[in-house]
Amino acid sequence: MKKIAVFTSGGDSPGMNANVRAVVRTALYYGISVVGIRNGYEGLIDGDMFEMSSKDVSNILQLGGTILGTARSERFMTVEGRNQAYANLQKFGIEGIVACGGNGTFTGAMVFMSEHPDIRIVGTPGTIDNDLYGTDYTIGYDTAVNTAMNAIDNIKDTANSHGRVFFVEVMGRDAGFIALRSAIAVGAEAVLVPEAFTDLNVLVKTLNTNYENKKRASIVIVAEGDDAGDAFEVVRQIKSRLLSKDIRVTVLGHIQRGGRPTVADRVLASRLGLEAVRALRDGKVGVAIGQISGDISYTPFEVAIKHNQKINQAWLEMVDILS
Repeated sequence: MKKIAVFTSGGDSPGMNANVRAVVRTALYYGISVVGIRNGYEGLIDGDMFEMSSKDVSNILQLGGTILGTARSERFMTVEGRNQAYANLQKFGIEGIVACGGNGTFTGAMVFMSEHPDIRIVGTPGTIDNDLYGTDYTIGYDTAVNTAMNAIDNIKDTANSHGRVFFVEVMGRDAGFIALRSAIAVGAEAVLVPEAFTDLNVLVKTLNTNYENKKRASIVIVAEGDDAGDAFEVVRQIKSRLLSKDIRVTVLGHIQRGGRPTVADRVLASRLGLEAVRALRDGKVGVAIGQISGDISYTPFEVAIKHNQKINQAWLEMVDILS
């Protein structure tokens, strides 16, 4: 293999730059040329590519976001768009791709390879949601959780000062990993996640009991995709039944996507980027590179997409017991 490409796709996540850096420098170490593709599949269709050197990835390890840019591409969902992407890969002499992203990125790669099997693609799991099967943690998840924790710690300060109940919404349209882990870390009174049925009667009872026991403040963490609704909807449904009338809602939003990646994310992203290049050299195709119990794993795209990472029920119980 003489030339590969790398791109970042879907929602950005802290550590993507570390991943790109590792891909570029590992490839160059093995004498493989590297092309950077801007804006994911959109750049692949537009031919927005450039040769990358070691200098191009200097001093990016600590940066959030992605220097290559990212986008969601409706055009890549069409045969015409994928054919144009293939033509550009042929034009640049690219034989393999490292695609950093989530479910949508891996799905696109799987479809593309079924149509153009001469292009080798491997994926690295770049998403803050931690919802991809085949890895203990995804790139960006640790940073997002720590960002959420720090923000909620600040909210707790003002909640305790005023004796308020705060409903804090975190990201997680389909997965509650950020909500659950941050809830444990900040000592939240309750956590609402998509993976578990939310009984609002139980939540009301918990908050009212705290109020009756003179607990100064309460924090409820809500994943945006919870079955009971987002934080505002949950409050709308139960506000009239709460003894405490001093209730606030805070949506953390996209601050969870940004910021300098943690040590854990920098190391994970670097290792997976290195192993992705090695996988291409070794002829591994259509796999997501992950890390399970400290060991590198190779999960076929089809499996990584179809099987969801499972919430640990013991962690849900932990919130109830320790609240």
